[in-house]
Amino acid sequence: MSRIQYFVAASLDGFIATPTDDLGWLLQFDGFEGGKESYETFMAGVGCIVMGGGTYAWLMEHEPGKWPYPETPCYVFTRHEYTAPDAADITFIRGSVSEFIADFKADAGSRNVWVVGGGDLAAQFADAGLLDELILSVIPVVLGDGKRLLPLTGPTPPLELTASRAMGRGIVELRYLLNTKPGD
Repeated sequence: MSRIQYFVAASLDGFIATPTDDLGWLLQFDGFEGGKESYETFMAGVGCIVMGGGTYAWLMEHEPGKWPYPETPCYVFTRHEYTAPDAADITFIRGSVSEFIADFKADAGSRNVWVVGGGDLAAQFADAGLLDELILSVIPVVLGDGKRLLPLTGPTPPLELTASRAMGRGIVELRYLLNTKPGD
């Protein structure tokens, strides 16, 4: 059965970007030991990608002419009018995440749905009880301010830690299950 996963990196103080969407603090860690392997293993299980319009706009600005997920169906939640790069399987949508969950899971098949971001979109999945797993790479920097990891409307029940590992340059990857019930 497919899971809805939020695979993300955040600063020690829980931000995924600066207030101006600068990721220089994160990009300085490119190529850290274990990072490529973690990403490739994760992506092998992804059958559908969901992202917010801000994330899509950032990708288009910073990766012009290159769509990083050519083999994977992608949905973009946006209120803006965008065009998709050539050969990209992208559907632009508006509405609540609950309205489209069946579509995401159908496209994912036996694989998982990756909520790429941002944090506001991932929080919508969590608030709707639809986010199954958080895979968080904690980056050893403090931003002080920025876009929050998961800006929820209230506290969650305790999450279940299923794995943790130290990777290169002081990065720690944590895997948590959400929406767990006794006996799961």
